[in-house]
Amino acid sequence: MKYKSVFDIIGPVMIGPSSSHTAGAARIGRVARNLFGREPKWATISFYGSFAKTYKGHGTDVAIVGGLLDFDTFDERIKESLTIARQKKIRIKFIEEEAVTDHPNTAKIMMGDEKGEMELAGISIGGGKIEIIELNGFVLRLSGHHPAILVVHNDRFGTIANVSNVLAKHQVNIGQMDVSRKEMGKMALMTIEVDQNIEESVLEEISALPNIVQVTRIVE
Repeated sequence: MKYKSVFDIIGPVMIGPSSSHTAGAARIGRVARNLFGREPKWATISFYGSFAKTYKGHGTDVAIVGGLLDFDTFDERIKESLTIARQKKIRIKFIEEEAVTDHPNTAKIMMGDEKGEMELAGISIGGGKIEIIELNGFVLRLSGHHPAILVVHNDRFGTIANVSNVLAKHQVNIGQMDVSRKEMGKMALMTIEVDQNIEESVLEEISALPNIVQVTRIVE
């Protein structure tokens, strides 16, 4: 996996003790919950680098599970997230990985229920800021700090332009766009961060375009 990073250290209001190990981990977990769209029945969380060495002492484990429970970085319930997860009968497993990654604060979450599964990798880049760098095998760049849409599509000529034209028609400004594909001509993923939350009608219009497979919205 290729891991990217940006250096933006403006921190949020958060539960301590560490912005990168606690707030960042909570944000990774919460973005995973948002993308999955519901509370998972199980999650296997792999920690790499500094996360793997210090996750218990720095509260990375309780933070990332708190995120999976949809708790924000300042939510006092984060401290009890492992207990709350057990009460909800959510099976949680932690793995301390030895593999070397490009960023020391890296976590991978595999999560699921009877309806489906999802795999996500994220990095905590400091001050509570994060990037989601992989989703179900697609390399991407998603900060989780702006509204966004993820568009799974067939890798065909004109598809990206069609989506961009719909957003332009509705005066939705694109802040960042990345496109990832596993193989030329097969399935691809557009990651589009925008300046405002997108209305459901706009998502429906994008979904109706040729070669669009799935559209997922991430609200701010």
